[in-house]
Amino acid sequence: MKISHFSEIETEFIRRVHTMVWCSAATIDNQQRPRSRILHPIWEGPVGWIGTNRNSYKSRHLAQNPHVSLAYIADLTKPVYADCVAEWVDDLAEKQRIWNLFKDAPPPLGYDPASIFFSPDHENFGLLKLTPWRIDLVSFPAESMDKGTLVWHAPAGS
Repeated sequence: MKISHFSEIETEFIRRVHTMVWCSAATIDNQQRPRSRILHPIWEGPVGWIGTNRNSYKSRHLAQNPHVSLAYIADLTKPVYADCVAEWVDDLAEKQRIWNLFKDAPPPLGYDPASIFFSPDHENFGLLKLTPWRIDLVSFPAESMDKGTLVWHAPAGS
């Protein structure tokens, strides 16, 4: 079922992704081949954030193609899929804000990024902003795939 406004799925989306925490994230390499890895985003409404290594395969893939597809499947009866455009955020104030968001969130969603990156201004600490253009919330069992899936698309031009 198509949903017009993110607000119609926001509560359930945040509940699911902040409960499952980890997702499979797929990018496309420079030969147009998919590559998946496990990542740990944190969401603020329809915007996702990932603290990650700025010097990685993922970084090189995103330089070629900024699209990323996330699959949260820890609960096989309630998977979440988010197709996003990823962009690096270099503003130190924003990096500090999201660093604190991760640090201050309760586990398992929260963690101390300093255990990996030392500080928000560390050369390897990259902040990815995820802007979804499509989100699917699936619920099984359902009478049909259409009735068991809520699909939100970002408004055209956003």
